[in-house]
Amino acid sequence: MNFIMEMEIARPVLSVSELNRSAKDLLEQAFPLLWVGGEISNIKRYGSGHWYFSLKDADAQIRCVMFRDKNQYLDWQPSDGMRVEVRALVTLYQSRGDFQLNVETIRRAGLGSLFEAFERLKARLGKEGLFDADRKKPLPLFPRQIGIITSPAAAALHDVLSTLKRRMSFVPLIIYGTPVQGAGASAKIAAAIRNAGNRAECDVLILCRGGGSIEDLWAFNEEAVARAIAACPIPIVSGVGHETDFTIADFVADVRAPTPTGASQLVCPDRKELIRHGEIMHGRLQRAMQRGIESRMQHIDMLECRLVHPGKRINDQLGHLQHLRERLARSWHQDLARHYWRLRELDQRLLIASPDIPRLVERQRDLGLRMRRAIAVRIETLVMSLQRQQENLAHLNPESVLERGYSIVYGPGGAVVRSSDEIDVGDTIRVEFAKGGSKARVTEKNE
Repeated sequence: MNFIMEMEIARPVLSVSELNRSAKDLLEQAFPLLWVGGEISNIKRYGSGHWYFSLKDADAQIRCVMFRDKNQYLDWQPSDGMRVEVRALVTLYQSRGDFQLNVETIRRAGLGSLFEAFERLKARLGKEGLFDADRKKPLPLFPRQIGIITSPAAAALHDVLSTLKRRMSFVPLIIYGTPVQGAGASAKIAAAIRNAGNRAECDVLILCRGGGSIEDLWAFNEEAVARAIAACPIPIVSGVGHETDFTIADFVADVRAPTPTGASQLVCPDRKELIRHGEIMHGRLQRAMQRGIESRMQHIDMLECRLVHPGKRINDQLGHLQHLRERLARSWHQDLARHYWRLRELDQRLLIASPDIPRLVERQRDLGLRMRRAIAVRIETLVMSLQRQQENLAHLNPESVLERGYSIVYGPGGAVVRSSDEIDVGDTIRVEFAKGGSKARVTEKNE
């Protein structure tokens, strides 16, 4: 007994948060994402965008939470008492210890098989090429008659008719009435499509129905309707449900419209828009015609300016001819003068090439005499100039000065003495005479 108590005491004591965290981890590891079906109870939508509700059946219930980032993509609103199927993660809200489901997505109960059937048929028809773009027929630009395949009691028919009347009221309409919901609706819709194709009364067909649940729109997901649309020789515009609703008929149809009203807008142009476009085109055409007329008028004015009277043209040509004649005469006289002076030049050159020998000998003799006289005059002139220069040199010759009794005194340094300031008493000087020289000592100096 003591041993058992010691073992119990040795085990660690867990806090509540540790216990809840361990239980949470254990639940999330043991249960992957799974689908759970039940009835919604006590649903609450908070300002944060999160949804809280319970999912219950006859014997039990479980708390559920669907966060805002998951429920914002849901195109319908769950409510209390609605049977649904949720894809969720089993977990534990750690703060309160509440066992709950974190919902990833939600769908109405029983729709799982419908979605699977939808995807199977879509994949099979896609492989057969019923969705290919190259098999889709273009819509006529201006249909002469429009067919509408829908229920005469459908609210969508009123929207289509009012839209077509507003856009193109003069286009005839044919309604091929057929149930669009309930048992056997798909076969009747397919028969109505075949009937419209066989009668070939219309240029385009609108297949339309208002919005609803997937069960309400299921007739347009049947294979019979899809094959009837593919086999129809008339272009079909599918306007089934709301913009978020997609059916097999949308994929097979030549054009898919988001709503029945959108389908009616696709099959015919807007009369007011056509009128406005016609007015714009009329204005453009009128302006283009006006510009063309103005351009041609301006061209005519230019041609009129260029148009000249034949008499004036002849006079102008005669004047031009007279001018050319004068130019020809001037050119002829210039050529004649040029040739005359060329002949004179050639004559001179000929005379030079054939000289007069006696005249040239006489000219040479005369030139020789003139050259001798010029040489003699030149020599005489040079002799006289030389004599004058010799006389000038004789006057400047120091020796001539010395001959007249003068002498040259050289100081102790050998320089010529020109002033008594350049020598001192006692200096030895040298005196040069006309013939010879001597040295002397300065004994006295006068200022």
